[in-house]
Amino acid sequence: MASRLRGRVAAVAAAAVVAVLAVVLAIVAAGNSASPSAVPVGPTTAPTLDTQPQAHSVARVKPKPLRAGESRMSLRMESAYHPAAPNGVGTDDYRCFVLDPHLTQDRFLTGTFVKPDNPDVVHHVILFRVDPDQVAAVKQLDAKDPGEGWTCFGDSGLPNSNDLNDAPWLGAWAPGGQESVDAKGYGVPLPAGSRIIMQVHYNLLAGSEPDRSSALLRLASPAAHLTPISTMLLPAPVELPCRPGHTDSLLCDRTTSVADVVQRFGPVGQTANWLNVLCGEQRDTEITTCTRTIQEPTTIRAVAGHMHLLGRSIKIQVNPGRPNARTVLDIPTWDFDNQGARPVKPVHLAAGDTVRVTCRHDQRLRDLLPALKGQPDKYVLWGEGTTDEMCLGILLLTRP
Repeated sequence: MASRLRGRVAAVAAAAVVAVLAVVLAIVAAGNSASPSAVPVGPTTAPTLDTQPQAHSVARVKPKPLRAGESRMSLRMESAYHPAAPNGVGTDDYRCFVLDPHLTQDRFLTGTFVKPDNPDVVHHVILFRVDPDQVAAVKQLDAKDPGEGWTCFGDSGLPNSNDLNDAPWLGAWAPGGQESVDAKGYGVPLPAGSRIIMQVHYNLLAGSEPDRSSALLRLASPAAHLTPISTMLLPAPVELPCRPGHTDSLLCDRTTSVADVVQRFGPVGQTANWLNVLCGEQRDTEITTCTRTIQEPTTIRAVAGHMHLLGRSIKIQVNPGRPNARTVLDIPTWDFDNQGARPVKPVHLAAGDTVRVTCRHDQRLRDLLPALKGQPDKYVLWGEGTTDEMCLGILLLTRP
């Protein structure tokens, strides 16, 4: 279970999970609230500046042995893609490609092994589920954009791809990633006729050489009677101001910084503002947070977090401020190259319970990281780029 979430999680950088304002407003209306002050539970040791990653590496890993009743299927991009900034500006390219497993009968997906063809430029990969009734919409997206695949900042472009409570993710790869395998007895339903969207984030700072990445699926038959699993996303704002004495850049102004993100990524660049609707307004702070209300009985099976290079710490709490409060994830020293999942003993939640994510970011890290060398301070917001930031908790769930 945990190894599967490891793949899903680290790749979250691709998903600006509130890409549609209507989705955010619907969640707010459902009873979510923000609380700027988190209850300190668990480790609180402040990290030191010399503990941050200095470079990204790709582990040479092999898929794990199949279990009884499982089979493998390999899927690959039809042709090589040459990454480039789609808007003519910026250093990131997000591209979606259709993979067809040619399923003639229902299956359970029990694991994924994403294999980046050019790991120097592939920042991360996410696999999205495409239900049979969405195939026509996918073909339209693909046909509108010349060349292999289509530009897809934020999400895959399908209506359900930004669902915070039930994200249609199947698997992913990011630095440190390996094969993701569900625990025995669990899987993701994959109906006959389904397709898979492979969203690839290319980091153009590392080059623009061609890529033809692939994915290895682990499948089981419906006769296995597996318990379906799903993913819940817990985004929070990032509102990190420039440091005193480092305010020369025009991008130290928040409004200008938002405009810059929008110029690079289109409407999804407004996510920073939408998150302040979802979570309550937060400004000029290293620490941001968001509290969500559970809408139905839910069991947490594993947890993880995601931030970018200026991330310092991340925490996920259940029912903070209540007698039954507990911390399910506490990473006091964030490591971008080790975004593995953490299994937890099953945490049973009822409707009305709350979950909270809290992140801390630090501008001082840009003085230490080679990836940010020579880049001045800016007002850092939630964004798709490597030099932008995110604050995201992820829960792997089962529901009755």
